This record gives sequence, structure tokens and C-alpha cells, in this order.
Amino acid sequence: MRPIGRRGFVTTATGAAFAVVGPGASGASARRPSIRERDGGRTSARAARSGGFRGMWVATVANRDWPSRAGLTAAEQKAELLAHLDKAVERRLNAVVLQVRPTADALWPSPHEPWAQCLTGTQGRDPGWDPLGTAVTEAHARGLELHAWFNPYRVANHTDPSRLAASHPARLHPDWAVPYGGKLYYDPGLPEVRRFVQDAMLDAVRRYALDAVHWDDYFYPYPVAGEGFADDETYARHGAGFPDRADWRRHNTDLLVSEMSARIKEVRPGTAFGISPFGVWRNIADDPEGSDTRAGVATYDDLYADTRKWVREGWIDHVVPQLYWHLGHPSTDYATLLDWWHAAVRGTGVGLYIGEALYKAGDPGQPEAWQDPKELSRHLALAAERPGVGGHCFFAAKEVTEDRNGALATAVADHYPTRARAPRTA
Repeated sequence: MRPIGRRGFVTTATGAAFAVVGPGASGASARRPSIRERDGGRTSARAARSGGFRGMWVATVANRDWPSRAGLTAAEQKAELLAHLDKAVERRLNAVVLQVRPTADALWPSPHEPWAQCLTGTQGRDPGWDPLGTAVTEAHARGLELHAWFNPYRVANHTDPSRLAASHPARLHPDWAVPYGGKLYYDPGLPEVRRFVQDAMLDAVRRYALDAVHWDDYFYPYPVAGEGFADDETYARHGAGFPDRADWRRHNTDLLVSEMSARIKEVRPGTAFGISPFGVWRNIADDPEGSDTRAGVATYDDLYADTRKWVREGWIDHVVPQLYWHLGHPSTDYATLLDWWHAAVRGTGVGLYIGEALYKAGDPGQPEAWQDPKELSRHLALAAERPGVGGHCFFAAKEVTEDRNGALATAVADHYPTRARAPRTA
């Protein structure tokens, strides 16, 4: 099995990444001021005093980072989690982005969804402790922010509903689920699905003092050659008034984001909302306002996620684009995308943190640039010249610990000379 990168990325010939892998308000165009605007810019000042956002992702899907394997005892799971938090402190980071809803299951005692399979090996089995509650308490005790990372629509990394826990909503509502590309997803076009996934995520926001809600790049699934996403019936029922299916799908995703933004603020004011999209909004060949790239995937066209719109409308408080390419990449250059995103957030009050491909550093299967321990440090140096960049987030925890070729240690030595306070509390 080839090494897995960010949620199972493989690389196309153009260098672009593909993933191998109830009704709410309809006023999606009404712009809401971001936290940074509502607090008069104090969030930006806090980030500057703290030394910027320095985060790491901790992926739990398929036991990618934590727990190291399913079926560990509660004490062993907790010890591994605390080791990741301690390593974040050691690396002078100040935020941990923990995946708490990997496959429409939960790392807390949720009334909506079963316990996550990655804990015990059996979806729905109580692990004997509260991982998310413990993570929040222990992260804060170490001066770290805890961002809870949710995947809205992914149900399973297979297509067999009978393998899900008997209580799983996808089994109770089989019409909600769509098999695609060897995986199972909730149908984003169903208003009842959109409301349910929001309710499921907001349960954690109510229970815990989360610093932020975090989503990654999975909305409509990444395209699979020769296969269509089977939402014909949903489109027939709910797509009237839209010029085409693509616009309707983007509207569905807009509603998910705008509604969740408003509901987070209602449930726990002060909790931020951040999204980490695939790094290319649109290529310039498809849109003159797109980036000067030739990526094989674009969020707007392929994932039906208008990520730039969410920034402009102020529905999110920060954006963490996954800029997982090296400097000088022939089709998707890191510097080109850095400048595009820097321009995209200008004047919006939305924070910009850059997602960094630490998992590629020192990987023998990656291009020569990633064998140089200074590549990552050069990314941070370039970003430091852009005043709108408020920090970085590293994928992922396993590599933060291993640091195969010393790239993270080099970046820390070059750019993080002192321990950083959590930006939202500095």
C-alpha cells in the first residue's frame, strides 16, 4: 500500500491532488461580519502578539494519526492523545485540530451518531471515556487551542450500509446515503440531511468549550473518472429554479456553510468557524479571477464549493487552504497560490492560515524539492512577507512527531524561536 497523505491523496499527471476516497435559512447571500470585524480587529492583534497560528491536524479516520490502532484500552488511547498534545507544545505550536467526526460517527457521547469505529474497532461501542472532552481540557491546560474537525457528509470508506452500526443514521435513513467511488456519502442536496449533520456537529459545540469548528475539503466528493454522483431524484425534487445542476449543488454547499456559521454563533458565541479547502478555487483558464495554475481539480468546479464566496460573505472566521505543493511546482506553484489567497482575504476580516504538507517532507516518493529540509522553512519565510497570512497548520500529527528529514525542526528553529500563546486567548 502506498503511503497515504492528506486524506488519501494521489497525484495526477498535472500535479493536482485527487481524493481516492432540516431546512434552514435560505438567505445565503446575506453577509455576516466575521469575528475579527465584530471585535474591532482584536483577533488580528491577538494573533500578532501570540506569534501567529501554529497548528497541527490530528487525523483519526482509519487511525491515520490517532489512536495508533483501534482497540487500545482507554488508558492507552488517552496516553497517546496526551503525547500528541505534548509534542505540539515541544514543537512550539499553539493549536491542535482534532478530527472528531471522521465517518459520520463521534469521538464524544453523541445522541445523534454512534461512537467512532477508530476507537474500539467496532462502531457504536463505548470506549469508556470521553476523548473530545478530555482533549479540550488537556489542550487548554497546555495553552493550546482545540479546534474540533468535522467531516459533514462522509459516511464510510466502503459502500455497504450493513457494516455500519445498527443505530447509524445512514441505516435508519437509507435514502440519505449515496455510494460513490467505493465510499458512502450523505446526499448534500437533501434539506433534512443538511439540518441533521449541522445538529450532529452542534451537539459538540454545546457540550464543550471549543475554540473553533473546523471543516476540511470534503463537500461533494472528489470526482471519480467514469462515475456520476447519483442525485438525479434529489435534483428533480429540489433543483427547480437553478440554471444547471452545478449551480444547484454549489447553492446546497453555500447553505450548509452559511447556516452552520449562524448556528455556531447562536449556540456558543466566540467559537470560530474555519474551513480548510483544497488549495485551488478555480484555474485561470476557467475564470480570469482564478489562480494561474493548471490543477486537475478546482473546488468551485469539482467539489461544488465556492470557497472564495464564503470568505467574501464573512461566513467563516478563517480559511486554511491546503497549499500542498512545493515552490516552483510547474502547474500548481506554492508561491502563486499563496499570493492568490492573500489577495482573496484582503479587506474581508477573514483570517488566513496556510495548510502545509509536512507529510511530504522527506518522503522518498515525493519530488526532489521535498527532500530538502529547508523547503518548508522557505514556505514560512515567503508567507511572513505577506501581512495577511496569520499562520500555518501542518499535516499531520504523525509527521510532527517523526519529522523524517528534520523539515519541521528546521522551520521551528528558523521561525518559532519562542513558545507561542494560543492566538484567540493572547
